[in-house]
Amino acid sequence: MSQAPNPAQQAPVSLAELQLQFALDQLNTAYAAALDDKRFDDWPDFFLEQAHYKVQARENFDRGLPLALIALESRGMMKDRVYGVTQTIYHGPYYTRHVISPSRLMGQAGGRIQAQTSYAVFRCRPAGVSEVYSVGRYIDEIVQTPAGLKFASRLCVYDSEMILNSLIYPI
Repeated sequence: MSQAPNPAQQAPVSLAELQLQFALDQLNTAYAAALDDKRFDDWPDFFLEQAHYKVQARENFDRGLPLALIALESRGMMKDRVYGVTQTIYHGPYYTRHVISPSRLMGQAGGRIQAQTSYAVFRCRPAGVSEVYSVGRYIDEIVQTPAGLKFASRLCVYDSEMILNSLIYPI
């Protein structure tokens, strides 16, 4: 009597797939470290010149509605956002800590990599409490460049219905 195949079993992973997985995870780790270390001037460099960055509620994403908290359409717009965050906005100080899952490779086509990665961002106030700030997933389109992997598109779909206070720092 033969056993039914276990759906949890997967085909062996190739060396190329392992290398890509490692590269995706390193990209996300470096991205999170830049934000957690408040190196906001480095943030746009993770993206192509004409990249898109959007932060959208899951409810709107699931319904195909375009409304988003942030929708940036180029690295130049990201640099403007960094200027606003670092030079013009006043708010009570806090730190963020990103906890990111390994990426899930969704596909590759035309030199572009599609991946999804779960994230949780915690907000920590000096001499205060830490709280969950945002939880969701990144839906990414990534390309290999001479400078390494870069985001062509990063969509941050947050699961919670509200972001505490206002969204200041990138997620």
